Amino acid sequence: MTFLGLESILPLWQQISVAAAWVLLVILIAWLVSRFTDSEPEIIRKIVHIGAGNVILLAWWFNIPAIIGITSAILAGIITLLSYFLPLLPGINSVGRQSLGTFFYAVSIGILVACFWYLHQPQYAALGILIMAWGDGLAALIGQRFGKHKYKLFGANKSWEGSLTMTFVSFLMTVLILLPTQGNSWEIWLISIIVAIIATFLEAFSFLGIDNLTVPIGSAALAYGLIQILVFNGIDWANFY
Repeated sequence: MTFLGLESILPLWQQISVAAAWVLLVILIAWLVSRFTDSEPEIIRKIVHIGAGNVILLAWWFNIPAIIGITSAILAGIITLLSYFLPLLPGINSVGRQSLGTFFYAVSIGILVACFWYLHQPQYAALGILIMAWGDGLAALIGQRFGKHKYKLFGANKSWEGSLTMTFVSFLMTVLILLPTQGNSWEIWLISIIVAIIATFLEAFSFLGIDNLTVPIGSAALAYGLIQILVFNGIDWANFY
């Protein structure tokens, strides 16, 4: 499923250039904020986290071939994995930081593109990545800035303010993706609620940044599965019992 026929506007090399320019712009903004402000490193990372995730929309709208998305994800994964040990991305991925989140982020994009481009359902890849980008990104920022009601889950410090932000943003992202592509029905609203709750649960398990893998893949797979069960199978719930 393409979006508004945008794949026909530009030739492939220009589509790739636009996507690459967007990622470079996000990195440049993060660098400028890091260089000329006193912003905390976490804010710099979240600028990249949220901004880079939106490249999945360009890949979907332009219908960029899966092989390009997968190759880009592999290259990004290699760079972010190396940056875990070397100062390749200063201010974005701190040396020695005990998290592989940026690496898992790249891996999740590659897996989702490989799966849902093959199924001709790229909207689910976009759904998963946007939940990770905006949901997790804003949850971390809100939780750190306004989180006053703390709780601990498997050694991870969380706040109810951050978790509720994750739930709300995940619900919003799911609705914004599914309504235009699947239509307005009670099943879509129910699926959006379920996906938001499960995404919040998955985000709570953030050991070594594994949530950057489980949240996008889990959210996308859950949304796709529920659509197949509740919508395309045409279950008559009135006569279910």
